[in-house]
Amino acid sequence: MTDKCSPIGFFDSGVGGISVLKTAFNLMPNENYIYYGDSKNAPYGQKSEEEIKQLSLDAGKVLFGYGVKAIVMACNTATSAAVKIMRQRYNIPVISMEPAVKPALEVEGKVVVLATPATVSQNRYNGLLQRLSAGDKVINIGCSGLVELIEDGHTDADTISRYLDGRLTVLGNEKIGAVVLGCTHYSFVEKTIAKYMKANYNEGCKIFDGKQGTANQLLHILQNKGMICMQTPSRIEFATSGDPNNIQKYQELFESF
Repeated sequence: MTDKCSPIGFFDSGVGGISVLKTAFNLMPNENYIYYGDSKNAPYGQKSEEEIKQLSLDAGKVLFGYGVKAIVMACNTATSAAVKIMRQRYNIPVISMEPAVKPALEVEGKVVVLATPATVSQNRYNGLLQRLSAGDKVINIGCSGLVELIEDGHTDADTISRYLDGRLTVLGNEKIGAVVLGCTHYSFVEKTIAKYMKANYNEGCKIFDGKQGTANQLLHILQNKGMICMQTPSRIEFATSGDPNNIQKYQELFESF
């Protein structure tokens, strides 16, 4: 049975969701957390929708076994495919993510959404664009291979810039007002992406992502349910479906982010 100081569970296919976890921790430092990285099955972004649904349910089952009071799907791909079925399956709050397209649309110029191929192809994401009447202003770029580079630690500026050189040729001479990071992994190379876009497309290009909005929503839901923990010190645990050495990597990334 959960109580106010039961942990909050986060999951992603690997390291990406750690950026969301750290954002939530900065907002709510007295909560307890458990992070599950499903690195055995990474990346999700190349898989079918049915595979992603099943992997998300499996991750939810792992976190539920830890007695979490809420689950944060710290993965845009998993959210797009599985948030509805996750909420049906688990009788605790399930907090989702979606690309921060809405605030990006307020910027002058085209909006580029960088996301996994699975995210930009799924109905939930395309429904978001339709609700926002964003189709003519948004350019979707399915970034196959970028998650793998980040998972493998190839995050230096030269490597990421070469990747962007190959992926963004479709933009031509468009004036890009904003870039939306539609995958939590991309937060670990945000500075390089921002520098690249400013140098190649628009000095005023702005970067948007959904980390802070997700953390704010988590806080709002816990407050409404009277489930805020004020424990000191708080506890953060890491778990993985893959190589146990990943746990040390997760801890180091959390501390450095």
